[in-house]
Amino acid sequence: MNEKRLLRSSQGQMNKQIQLFDLGNKDYKATWEYQEELFKGIVDLKIQNRKDETSLPTPNYFLFVEHPHVYTLGKSGDLSNLLLSEKQLESKGATFYKINRGGDITYHGPGQIVGYPILDLENFFTDIHKYLRLLEEAIILTLAEYGLTCGRSEGETGVWLGVGTPFARKICAMGVRASRWVTMHGFALNVNADLGYFDNIIPCGIRGKAVTSLNVELGVEKVDEDQVKAKILNHFTQLFECSIIR
Repeated sequence: MNEKRLLRSSQGQMNKQIQLFDLGNKDYKATWEYQEELFKGIVDLKIQNRKDETSLPTPNYFLFVEHPHVYTLGKSGDLSNLLLSEKQLESKGATFYKINRGGDITYHGPGQIVGYPILDLENFFTDIHKYLRLLEEAIILTLAEYGLTCGRSEGETGVWLGVGTPFARKICAMGVRASRWVTMHGFALNVNADLGYFDNIIPCGIRGKAVTSLNVELGVEKVDEDQVKAKILNHFTQLFECSIIR
């Protein structure tokens, strides 16, 4: 089947509803497998629509999750950016996975809000760069509600504070995979994260750049994570002009 034909939407109408699932605390590998399952379901339906000349609407999903301590390395990543041996990983109660997203190495753990939008971009717009910019924008606008001025760092993904100063620090990492305009993986926002775990890696393969967390920036012990999630969803729905089904 012609790849270009597959890329074009076979849908009669665009489905701008997104089903939200908050998975709570869930193992990284189990969540990854769940993402793959949802992702495959959308891709298979698109292929079926093309084959049968039907226009069944494709679903969209948004997963919120918090992972136990884990390090993940993207397709283009360098294993030397993980500064721990297998034994040291074990002693820190952390796991490690090489995965199929873009980007280098990152850390996930308690106190971090991870969001995985699994969208058929043909329901929205077929522009992966725009998708990444809007994801970043949803986080930038959320953090602005807490009085933080955040932005993008040229040539680097994610959301940063102090861009262009010696005190540049990353608060949100991003890495996505897209195939046939269907996305998976997403963002990881440090809210009440234990930043010590970032000392064991060269985050995103970028030397000399610091990381931070919302509670640190606000000078408080703990930030209400449910409130942060609600703010992210609010900005996400406005930017993507979509509605959330719970």
